[in-house]
Amino acid sequence: MIIERLTEYSPETAQRVRELLIQLSRSGKDKGEIPEQWFTDIINSPWHDLLVAKEDGRIIGMASLSVNMGPGISRNAYLEDFVVDAESRTGGVGSALWNEMLVWAREKGCKRMEFTCGNGREVAQEFYKNHGAEIYDTNFFRVEL
Repeated sequence: MIIERLTEYSPETAQRVRELLIQLSRSGKDKGEIPEQWFTDIINSPWHDLLVAKEDGRIIGMASLSVNMGPGISRNAYLEDFVVDAESRTGGVGSALWNEMLVWAREKGCKRMEFTCGNGREVAQEFYKNHGAEIYDTNFFRVEL
């Protein structure tokens, strides 16, 4: 297994990422294909990356990360999506991706990595706790634009 940063778009990669995102969230089924522009924006940005775990050339896990900039020189990494294919779970793929996410965040000068994890995701929450993450007591808000 290798972990790498996505550096080029292909329709096959887009399809595989979509399949993984559907495993992460059932709402992904309704959204259709992921636009090529999404991949292009991530690939071309110094502040975003898509990390992919591959085995025998097939993507078996992924994580999308961004840098949020606070006032002054404060930077935090934000983990948007993190999923390992159901058939590859418990094989260390998640831990390998997690470790690479931490490397990525440090390289970007981030002091911490932040993310949300929905209710009913006890296995994911246990994974995060076992990998040193703390639950931060907050309320999550969203405004549709």
